[in-house]
Amino acid sequence: MDFVDARQRMVDGQIRPSDVTDPRILAAMLDLPRERFVPPDLAGLAYADMDLPLTAGRLLGVTAARSLLGARNLAKMIQALDIQPQDRALDVGATTGYGAAILCRLAGDVVALEEDPGLAAFARKTLSECGCTNVSVVTGPLTEGWPAQARYDAILVEGATEVAPRKLFNQLAEGGRLVCVDGRGLSGKATVYRAADGVVSGRPVFDAAAPLLPGFARPPAFVF
Repeated sequence: MDFVDARQRMVDGQIRPSDVTDPRILAAMLDLPRERFVPPDLAGLAYADMDLPLTAGRLLGVTAARSLLGARNLAKMIQALDIQPQDRALDVGATTGYGAAILCRLAGDVVALEEDPGLAAFARKTLSECGCTNVSVVTGPLTEGWPAQARYDAILVEGATEVAPRKLFNQLAEGGRLVCVDGRGLSGKATVYRAADGVVSGRPVFDAAAPLLPGFARPPAFVF
């Protein structure tokens, strides 16, 4: 498979038509080998227009089924963050590190948070091999964020949440932005939240479906 051609077709067929106009994002997606950020048996699907399941067992040590976010939604979410070169960014649910690799081309430094040790090890190795020197991969519960290096100018949540990620809101700097997919399935909305004067408010920016992240499900309602 010609991966260089596949990257070009992904950008021209999926990313540009979705109103992603930031040249830095387009350049990063044309340059980064997305096929390196998936298990070898999935390399042929790396550029498909879909969330790519990282099924338990395909990566040594992965303990639960997770997914690599589809490139279209990922690009649109990153563009909505309006990242500046001096920004500090947090990538929540980094899986194999592809989103963090794009962020490192835009921000000053990036913290990539992943709770699965197998995925974190894979991301750390692949990011290093791709020359992403301003990314640190850390392991911990996704819902907790990474307060040790807060506050963040931009937080990317790589998946869906059914509850407000309030612990992540508390890690935003003044003027900081957080983007996630609110809601599950066809009702999902990519939403940008902004912190200003101690208040965090959000607005939906486009319809999006994404896999639900661990810990972000709505608690079951009490039934009589």
